[in-house]
Amino acid sequence: MKTVSCLILGSQLLLGLAGAPIAHAQQSEMTFFVTSAGSGKGADLGGLAGADNQCQSLAQAAGAGSKTWHAYLSTQGTGAVNARDRIGAGPWQNAKGTVVAKNVSELHSASNNITKQTALTEKGETVNGRGDTPNMHDILTGSQPDGTAFAAGEDRTCGNWTKSGQGAAMVGHHDRQGLRDDDASKSWNSSHPTRGPEGGCSQNDLKSTGGNGLFYCFATK
Repeated sequence: MKTVSCLILGSQLLLGLAGAPIAHAQQSEMTFFVTSAGSGKGADLGGLAGADNQCQSLAQAAGAGSKTWHAYLSTQGTGAVNARDRIGAGPWQNAKGTVVAKNVSELHSASNNITKQTALTEKGETVNGRGDTPNMHDILTGSQPDGTAFAAGEDRTCGNWTKSGQGAAMVGHHDRQGLRDDDASKSWNSSHPTRGPEGGCSQNDLKSTGGNGLFYCFATK
């Protein structure tokens, strides 16, 4: 019996070791993910540069650091930036090799493949959605449905990703679900602005509407 047990344990160990390189190889080909963690300071991501650095660091830890990574975030006001213009040309695939969009046009159309099952973290894990505890389906974007920036005026980027108090940020639902059966609730990038007792941009505010300060990262090349 001991010999049989040893053989079984040895086989299980070999299978586990064989699976690790496969998973790592898939992640090295990854070109899209949802951050597994936010900044911890609500919507204050350190601006676009800080958000990009977080994308790069998380990708590096997952074995995909050889690519250039950008956060899918827009800014407002002078020199406004469109999220759709900073993510490269595609195609983009998650940590398990599933393609979420072939190009920018498809990404911003009804044909994209972003769902709770495909919008994985850099670790290849799913992100809690509506119905899970806690719900974390609000993903920071600051963008309109076509991936462009909002006009200057009403804050939709928490001060261009520098505020953790007063303000608001537009979020999308990575699980494509909301309180209503409408286009906004099903939008991956433009569902509703944040709000909350601390002003709209704090970590507690983001959690109060179903988020955790997470955002999308895309490999530009």
